[in-house]
Amino acid sequence: MNSVDKVVLITGASSGIGEACATFLGQKGYRVYGASRRIQDRPQPFEMVQMDVNDDVAVKKGVAYVLAKEGKLDVLVNNAGFGIAGSVEDTSVDEAKAQLETNFFGMFRLCREVLPLMREKQSGCIINISSIGGLIGIPFQGLYSASKHAVEGLSEALRMEVKKFGINVVMVEPGDFKTGFTTHRCKTAQSQANTVYSSDFMRSLKVMEHDEMNGPAPIKIAYLVEHIINSSSPKLRYMVGPASEKAAVILKKLLPYSIFEWAMMKYYQLS
Repeated sequence: MNSVDKVVLITGASSGIGEACATFLGQKGYRVYGASRRIQDRPQPFEMVQMDVNDDVAVKKGVAYVLAKEGKLDVLVNNAGFGIAGSVEDTSVDEAKAQLETNFFGMFRLCREVLPLMREKQSGCIINISSIGGLIGIPFQGLYSASKHAVEGLSEALRMEVKKFGINVVMVEPGDFKTGFTTHRCKTAQSQANTVYSSDFMRSLKVMEHDEMNGPAPIKIAYLVEHIINSSSPKLRYMVGPASEKAAVILKKLLPYSIFEWAMMKYYQLS
């Protein structure tokens, strides 16, 4: 199957990684649908579909729209997500639920909706955008890391469950990229008022923001997504991003955890 025959649905396509992937694949000739809560009226090489991944009905309607137009769906890229920042203690249960609702349950909803279509066709590819933060707990991004750790666990299990149906489940694990993620990060309400963690929090956040704003452009992830789509036997995990961040994942496996923890705390300037 060549690129013009493949139908691709990408969530969170209004900006950042999702927009980069949708634009690149659309320009290459894939039939791309970019899902977002807000439809942007501007020229682009893919069709926008209004969809809130937190809403069961909206997800069903969005997938049904693509199916009605194309008769099939070959590739799902679960990219919709956002980040909250603050200590675990300064994160309310409602804030934690909102983080998991989009980053984990949004992905879960889409998977459940497209799996019957792909099983019937005996082929398909689901690419879940995870994060290096899904392999390493990042201080003051504990709930974001938790949401991506959940994506990791579900993707591992799902891959084994659906392999016999010809469906590939793959994770892309980006490090820091220069996207709107930085400006859209939400600080928890209590983190604005609680002085117990404030000095560590602000120093740590400054390191994160510097790394993100100086990271590579997300087009690099779009190249990787196309490679995965056209691979007959893609791997489970693909890390992508600065070499130092990929090295951190390897060092976590090799070093005694106390040493790795010391290095992480030093890097994020924790007292």
